[in-house]
Parts: sequence; structure tokens; C-alpha cells
Amino acid sequence: MLKADNLSCGYGSVEAVHNVSFDVPAGSVFALLGPNGAGKTSTIMAIMGHVDIHGGSIVLDGDDITRRRAIDRVGLGISLVPEGRQLFSDLTVDENLTAGGYARPISRDAAKRDRVFGYFPRLYERRTQLAGSLSGGEQQMLAIGRALMAEPRLLLVDELSLGLMPKMVDLCLDALLQLKREGLTIVLVEQNTARALDVADQVCVLSSGVQVYRGTAAEAKAAGSMFATFLGMDEPV
Repeated sequence: MLKADNLSCGYGSVEAVHNVSFDVPAGSVFALLGPNGAGKTSTIMAIMGHVDIHGGSIVLDGDDITRRRAIDRVGLGISLVPEGRQLFSDLTVDENLTAGGYARPISRDAAKRDRVFGYFPRLYERRTQLAGSLSGGEQQMLAIGRALMAEPRLLLVDELSLGLMPKMVDLCLDALLQLKREGLTIVLVEQNTARALDVADQVCVLSSGVQVYRGTAAEAKAAGSMFATFLGMDEPV
């Protein structure tokens, strides 16, 4: 579904990621891991089209999208759940969902909305409530729901668990696993390494913008303390 080949990207003349390569099979969860400042968000934003590409390529299902605009990538089936949720806080839950589906025919909005409420019943209960008044976990649910309204084939999720209570992290990860079972391909940036390894099929570790590890989640778990060193951790995952 997704292939990055020697991808280098950054902001203006500053290169944040250097020659990173990976491929993500359709219907799988791919986790991007690493310490703060490793280049994880830069990588995911490059896939979405929000960061300057300095070299290499990004291919979506056989289509080279390296130079495509972000709006075009949405049309091709990529959606982003950004770090910090980035909701329209002064709009309701329903209105945020409507905004997420703007690139698709409005005739399908009702069915897509029902699908989102099926994953997150709590959002249905709060559909007329302002997004800014929701709890952190509810906002993350809404951010995922808003991204799903664009009917993606590839979902990019940046820092899902950041600032959330464990119960809310579980609910959001359960939804991602359900989406995976339904065939959606997911790239997950996550600080909680143990939880990421529980849901991912493959992992890639970045450090200072350089790829230092790539393998299956099972291999990463089996590596124990060796894998922890790639993450800059003192204890095994």
C-alpha cells in the first residue's frame, strides 16, 4: 500500500529525515518509533504532503505521490490524525465530522457518520457538544472519526496516546485494530512503545532522522534489551 524509498525531508533547508526506506503492506499496522526529535512526525507529515521532500520517493499503491499536493493525497485515500488532535474547538462534534468529509460526496455523510459512531458511541452521545469541551480521550476519538470521514485507504495517526488516560488509549487502539481487521492500512507514530508493539505488524525506529531498526513487532519484542537500545531506553520493552 505504501512505500518510502530513501526518503529525505525537512523544513526549508533543514533536513529532518535522511534516506529512510520502508514498505507497508495493505491491511497492516506500521509503527514509527523513536525518541523525541527523531523525525517521526516529519516522516508522517511528508507522507501527507505537509513537509518538503528533499530526496527519495513516496509511492501509494503503485502511484508515485512524492510531488502531489496534500489535498490531492486526501483524494487518493490518505487521512491524517495529527498530533494534538487539532480539532475545530468552536464547532460541534457533528460539525467537525462534516469538515472531515468535505472532499467526498455529501450524499455519503450519514453512512460515514454512523460508522464513526459505531466505533465511538461516546461521540454520538456528544454529537451536539463543542469539540473544545470534550475530554482529551473524546477529542482523540473525534480526531480519528474526522479522519475516517474522508474514507481513507491509508490512515496516518500521530501520537495517539499523548496525554490520554490508559482506558482512553485502550478504546482508541481497539478502534484501530477493528479498522485493521476491516482492511484499513495504518501508520502509527507512538511514544508508548509497549502499546505500539501490541498492535503493530511491523516497526521502524528513527534516531536523529536516521533509520536505525526495521523489522516485525514480534522480532522487536524478542530482541528485548537490544531493541531498547535503539530507542534510547535503559530497560527492555
